[in-house]
Amino acid sequence: MIPGVLLAVLAFQWPARAADAAFTQFIASLWPEAQAAGVSRETFERETRGLEPDYKLPDLALPGRPATGARAQAEFVQVPADYVKESTIARLAVEGQRLMQKHRAALDRIEAQFGVPATVVLAIWGRETDFGRYTSSYDTLRVVATQAYVGRRKDQYRDEFILALKILDEGTVTRKEFRSSWAGATGLTQFLPSDYYSHGVDLDGNGHADIWHSVPDALASAAKQLADKGWQPGLRWAYEVRAPANVDCTMGVPEVQRPIGEWLRAGFTPVRGQRLSAAEQGQPASLLQPEGIYGPSFLTTKNYFVIKEYNFSDLYVLFVGHLSDRMMDPQPFATPWSASAQLRTTSVEAMQKHLTRIGLYKDKIDGKAGMLTRAALGAYQKSAGLKVDCWPSETVLQSMGAAR
Repeated sequence: MIPGVLLAVLAFQWPARAADAAFTQFIASLWPEAQAAGVSRETFERETRGLEPDYKLPDLALPGRPATGARAQAEFVQVPADYVKESTIARLAVEGQRLMQKHRAALDRIEAQFGVPATVVLAIWGRETDFGRYTSSYDTLRVVATQAYVGRRKDQYRDEFILALKILDEGTVTRKEFRSSWAGATGLTQFLPSDYYSHGVDLDGNGHADIWHSVPDALASAAKQLADKGWQPGLRWAYEVRAPANVDCTMGVPEVQRPIGEWLRAGFTPVRGQRLSAAEQGQPASLLQPEGIYGPSFLTTKNYFVIKEYNFSDLYVLFVGHLSDRMMDPQPFATPWSASAQLRTTSVEAMQKHLTRIGLYKDKIDGKAGMLTRAALGAYQKSAGLKVDCWPSETVLQSMGAAR
């Protein structure tokens, strides 16, 4: 007689084995697409032999189980002071200055060709992989195969899987070195396979774009991605400003754009007292207050949103932009971050659902207190007679609970 515990183990394993067999069939079915993309049969067989799904990855939709939400990424669950940590920024800025001298020739070529400052691409490299010191433990091919099979964005990752095989077929990187984030971003500057083929640059001239080993190639590829997404040479990413006491934080959304000069006339002042040129004042900008009315305020230009296409987190852009600035100027943000606590993701999700029900919010329910969520919270605070600070708090959550 089989012990009850063993029965339970077998009952758990059998469906997994069946699912894995289906996974193997699914992968085999992709050969025609891989062949059409130029992948050799030898590479396809070698790299997919024994390939297994990783059902522990975030962002999956597994049959019979709750959808796995995105991992608690730091840019979404930490308060800004923890994410844009001064000690980390200071350390990376010093290292960035050293690397700027070491790679000066390549960086000069990159800036001349793509119009992106050396400090910006160095800041991306520093943020993504700590200047190459950090390597993820995930097998890129396994990640994109799993996401193509049971991910929430199957169609996208089907293409990523085919292109990952193509990368391996071309031999620029070995399978052992082909590591990525849980979402499939790989290399020194973290590209999806499709980004690699869209924006990869062979700056060192050895015949192939190598974002895993060649610093010039990785930095040039990051610059090309920014340029392809609309980077404007000579334009700052943002200006830190002091907001007037009567600031309406609900204006802090990308859709509310005004020339910088108009913001200045409305009472926003550059924190260092600098005088902006007529050309700078004519640039359109949006208001960004990452902690609502608490902490620093920024007027963000088009280049801010270009960096945001590299990574959609506001805090990521702040990190990269500020680190870029710190390589040229040692001064931290003029206004300190507040000590406000961030709510749990589930609490922010509950707020977003309530704001959606009452017509104040129309974006994703994702538990992330981004620009649109903060503005919607401010609109709710106005309607509920609460202090308008555009920041998710227990007070607002309790008010919403009482209003149901």
